[in-house]
Amino acid sequence: MYALILHGRRLVQLQKWCNFSLSVQKASPISNFFSSASAACLSPRVGRKGNNFTVSYLVDSLCLTTKLAESISRKVSFEDKNNPDSVLNLLTSHGFTGSQISTIIRDYPQLLIADAEKSLGPKLQFLQSRGASSSEITEIVSSVPEILGKKGHKTISVYYDFIKDTLLEKSSKNEKLCHSLPQGNLENKIRNVSVLRELGMPHKLLFSLLISDSQPVCGKEKFEETLKKVVEMGFDPTTSKFVEALQVIYKMNEKTIEEKVHLYKSLGFDVGDVWSSFKKWPISLRVSEKKMLDSIETFLGLGFSRDEFAKMVKHFPPCIGLSTETVKKKTEFLVKKMNWPLKAVVSNPAVFGYSLEKRIVPRGNVIKALMSKGLMRNELPSISCVLMCTKQVFLNRYVANHVDKQLVTELMAIYRAS
Repeated sequence: MYALILHGRRLVQLQKWCNFSLSVQKASPISNFFSSASAACLSPRVGRKGNNFTVSYLVDSLCLTTKLAESISRKVSFEDKNNPDSVLNLLTSHGFTGSQISTIIRDYPQLLIADAEKSLGPKLQFLQSRGASSSEITEIVSSVPEILGKKGHKTISVYYDFIKDTLLEKSSKNEKLCHSLPQGNLENKIRNVSVLRELGMPHKLLFSLLISDSQPVCGKEKFEETLKKVVEMGFDPTTSKFVEALQVIYKMNEKTIEEKVHLYKSLGFDVGDVWSSFKKWPISLRVSEKKMLDSIETFLGLGFSRDEFAKMVKHFPPCIGLSTETVKKKTEFLVKKMNWPLKAVVSNPAVFGYSLEKRIVPRGNVIKALMSKGLMRNELPSISCVLMCTKQVFLNRYVANHVDKQLVTELMAIYRAS
């Protein structure tokens, strides 16, 4: 299996890893303040009435979009404004700006159903008692609002100190943080995240690992082994793909990976294709055999050849993990309604990753409107020109460039109504 791992292109030299490995060994032990025993579980209350009220409240009080408010309402729900008002008032009284509060609620909406007086208030007061300035508290809580969902002053203290050290890029003094705190598995997460920080992983990715129960950063020897392999494969620590690769390799033993590689080979891919796909889309190794076979059957049923399917997967690996419904709906619109040939789709498989409602249909309807008016010289533009460009480029190219302002208004209406 290790030989297969090394088949990937090495963008980072093995010698560089030695320095990283040394940092793992030298990293000071610190308690894992994210253990389940210390994490507060703020359970959402649900109900249709509550969901409707929650959406209205979020839109009116925090100026969130309806779509975002609806998404949040699936995580938390309340039927009156008393509790959420208390939370927002508390945050405001501690110096949080409207923008910061919106960010906090968007990232950690569970705070809206927390007890402002008995839970959140004492935690903020505790941080102040430790000498934290108002600006430090607002900056750190805005970046990692989950800190207010932790129990115990000792846990919150370690959590805050580490994030402060990371966020404000001060000299790390982890020895002080781990004094008299639990050892063993509890210390692994911060030590491992510290190593990832030394590799250059940005705060956003570090924090997502800190607040999760992600297994890779909770282990020790297995973490070191997995990290070594991911680094050797050339993944960039500053990207989310690095985290995905870390999680995939950590959870798969040698036998499982070898079996998955052989499965891909049985479908017509060589080892190089497998690791090339893994570099582009680490989740590719998690796709089940059933999902792969269903995917092939779906594409073949729509008229694609086996070779065309393989070509699309090589260029856009997520193709092999798409649902049958998604593939059918997008192919039907692109081929039957837009009249793009299958070969055009094969050459641009990334279109299967675009939103049908937000991107494909709105742009397609604008093009169909232009063609019906004879403004495209009866020539259908390529898929890449229509779908692969940014929203602004598309609008400038096909909507805003017309002299007739009434036509521009009509086309924008079609685009927005789709």
